Amino acid sequence: MSNELHIVFGAGPLGRSVVNELAKQGKRTRVITRSGKMPDAPAKVEVISGDAYDSNNVRELTKEASVVYQCAQPGYTQWVENFPPLQKAIIEGVAANRAKLIIGENLYMYGDTDGAPLIETLPYAAHTRKGKVRAQMAEAALAAHQSGKVRVAIARGSDFFGSYATGSAFGERLFYPAIAGKAASLTGNADLPHTATFIDDFGKALVILGERDEALGQAWHVPNDQPQITQRQFANMVFEELKLAPKVSSMSRLMIMIGGLFIPDAREVVEMMYEFERPFVVDSSKFEKAFGMKPTPIREAIRQTVAWYKANPPR
Repeated sequence: MSNELHIVFGAGPLGRSVVNELAKQGKRTRVITRSGKMPDAPAKVEVISGDAYDSNNVRELTKEASVVYQCAQPGYTQWVENFPPLQKAIIEGVAANRAKLIIGENLYMYGDTDGAPLIETLPYAAHTRKGKVRAQMAEAALAAHQSGKVRVAIARGSDFFGSYATGSAFGERLFYPAIAGKAASLTGNADLPHTATFIDDFGKALVILGERDEALGQAWHVPNDQPQITQRQFANMVFEELKLAPKVSSMSRLMIMIGGLFIPDAREVVEMMYEFERPFVVDSSKFEKAFGMKPTPIREAIRQTVAWYKANPPR
């Protein structure tokens, strides 16, 4: 095992995928969560408790680190209030120890591109509350790099699927019903292109960025197989893997607005519905050309995801 210490903040789907990739490569790995717990953590991975909102605590926790991966986030309903101070504390703490900081992000900062493909050179034109938060944090992180405060690289993925990624648009509302032979629940217009990111590829991409100094100071879209796929085509592949006839339903903006009257997380989805009402296609050619990483073929990724959901039935 390598003596370099890699530290991962957060044990959600993305944090887990980074940890699994690091463990696969035999790298010394520490995971920091508020509870100090990570069920099913790989062998030899250290899991400890920490307060990522406290920059002094972050500094103590990361003082031996070579690379730190920022995969932590507050609850979806708490982004506006809690996300900026969380990431600011992580930046401040990591900067004190001169470690690289690799940040996992989504694509909210670009805003509504009216169906134009998403590339890294797009301006940050978010019109939503959560998109503006994402833009603010990305700008602050890259500014910290440019000033020499901390070495930063950013990886951005689309709506993801895979192990533990239950809360995604390609998550439990799609896979669990399909496994039960019921209609998979999709979002918005199911027949428009909508790139899906395999969570294992997302984690692998973050680890690559942590290894490559030429990645620093930039944002990178992680590789996605078949980025032009529609939600319906994706769901059909899931049913094909299950050897079942496809059944799908889709939730419109109005249905989600009604759901939002009773479910706070659904209420937060409404402002992001533009992603599901126009083509939402991510261009990851920059990453693939620079680092030679190819995404997992989507049918293989779906096969692995179906296996995980079967092994982890809903509670």
